[in-house]
Amino acid sequence: MALSQGGTAEPEEPSPHTLQRMQESTPPGPVELQPVPEQGERQAAAARQLRVLLTPVAVPGERLPQKRLLGAYGGAEGSDPAGKRLCLHPSPRKTRSPQASPAGKGSGGVWDAESDGSDGGDAALDGYSQLSAYERKRLKNITENAKFFAALKLHESAARLNQIATKRPSHVTKRAKPKKAEDETVRRRSMRLQRVEPSEVPVPELSAQPGPEKYPQVPAGPLPMVPEDQVESSKLTEDLLATWLRITEVKACDTEKSTWDMKRYQDSLSSMVLCEDNIKKVVKNRVCSMAIHPSESTILVAAGDKWGQVGLWNVSCRSEEGAHVFVPHSDPVSCMHFSPCNAAQLLSLSHSTLRCGDVTRAVFDEVFRNEGNLSSFDFLEDSASTAIVGHWDGDIAVVDRRTPGTSPELSADIGFSRTRTVHVHPVNKQYFLAAGSVDVCVYDLRYLKPKGNNPVSSLKGHTKSVASAYFSPVTGNRVVTVCADDKLRVYDTTSLSPTAAALSTIRHNNNTGRWLTRFRAIWDPKQEDCFVVGSMARPRQIEVFQDTGKLLHSFYNEDCLGSVCSINIVHPTKNILVGGNSSGRLHVFKE
Repeated sequence: MALSQGGTAEPEEPSPHTLQRMQESTPPGPVELQPVPEQGERQAAAARQLRVLLTPVAVPGERLPQKRLLGAYGGAEGSDPAGKRLCLHPSPRKTRSPQASPAGKGSGGVWDAESDGSDGGDAALDGYSQLSAYERKRLKNITENAKFFAALKLHESAARLNQIATKRPSHVTKRAKPKKAEDETVRRRSMRLQRVEPSEVPVPELSAQPGPEKYPQVPAGPLPMVPEDQVESSKLTEDLLATWLRITEVKACDTEKSTWDMKRYQDSLSSMVLCEDNIKKVVKNRVCSMAIHPSESTILVAAGDKWGQVGLWNVSCRSEEGAHVFVPHSDPVSCMHFSPCNAAQLLSLSHSTLRCGDVTRAVFDEVFRNEGNLSSFDFLEDSASTAIVGHWDGDIAVVDRRTPGTSPELSADIGFSRTRTVHVHPVNKQYFLAAGSVDVCVYDLRYLKPKGNNPVSSLKGHTKSVASAYFSPVTGNRVVTVCADDKLRVYDTTSLSPTAAALSTIRHNNNTGRWLTRFRAIWDPKQEDCFVVGSMARPRQIEVFQDTGKLLHSFYNEDCLGSVCSINIVHPTKNILVGGNSSGRLHVFKE
């Protein structure tokens, strides 16, 4: 605010910042100023409080005064305490002479609410002479503020921003994602995962889970013994079946089972070798089970694979057509045995059926059916008329082949969560061995009932799932187990005490993974205290251990054996060992 020559205050154009503060502090409506009452009237109005807010105008070269409200509870210096007038005290600054005080101020430069605030004729120019000086000044400030904000064009800017914010996004057509080409090049994989043979002919890919598109569904009931992809038997197939029948009619020499001395036994193991002529792909997929014919004149081997195929190979035949494949099952063939009383019969077990292949009638009969739940079986007597069958869900079933139908004679819950293998005692046929998740127990068949069965003996110490457990072949005084905790264990079952004692524990890599069949340690029928098991060691080999844990021999041939043989079988009377791998190949070690 500047001083005119007449001593009155001339208002100057305020800055935009000051105008904003003036607008914020302007009262919403007109405020009428009352004259200062006399002394008597002041006392009458002492109880009332008048609140007036004035907007000071900036003076060039001076700071705006700091506003301080003085009401009924305090007064300014020099004011009348009785009147309790409201004044605005400026912030401390340099003292000005009273002569230079602008109009509308009291002594000390205080803005007085009762000053007339004359603006030097602004009322006449604005046409509001009937209004007080404060109202005229207020209207002028409002007008100037309105002009200033109109010049800023805030309403137009706000409208444009609102239009931009509410503008609908444009519809963009998304480009369709191209479909993956069916013939797109697959990522590189090993030859084993691609199922590529040395002949570079890829084998069909296998699914991790069995399904109807991979496993051909075999109808229930008897099936003709006709090889795969053949409508009727060919001359070569007839020759194979004729050979099987011929070697069965020749009775094997009844030699008493005995145990050789260790030196003689090790010499016999060293005499068994593998050559290229004794390697053949018999089935198309992973070998899950094998059986060897007891004939001493001809080596006939049967192998069951993961696709339900059963392959028969006459090893003694040098012809390329010495092996033929039959499909009696729809599931993996997990267990196979030639009948101990009639070797013309081959019994094979898949996850859903137990079948008997009879070469005399050229048919696969159905003995027992239980969809997707069977794991292994063994004969309860030498006549092979009854068998005990293990289930994947832990149950046990007794099957009599002489009764019609495919239902079991007895089904019992032995308390296992899973039963992988069952094996009957070679001497005391009423006892059978069952191996499950972490349980290996011996049960008495005579006391078997549907529920609440207690074991005769328990074989403790396994910390993970057990893949197999078998009695020793002559006396049954030993049991060998294969466990996923990378241990082979041998137990003493001579007395069948409630808790069998562990004779030896052998560290052995049993981590076969998903692409290999799990190892099964089997006893050599010719040697009571020695067993055979596959190996993950390199070079690839098949190992023979004594029940004490001593490694006796390793079968290997770096030129001919380059894969893991998970499933192995030993001839009951001759020095012949057959190993099967995950590609369907059989390797025959013999003298």
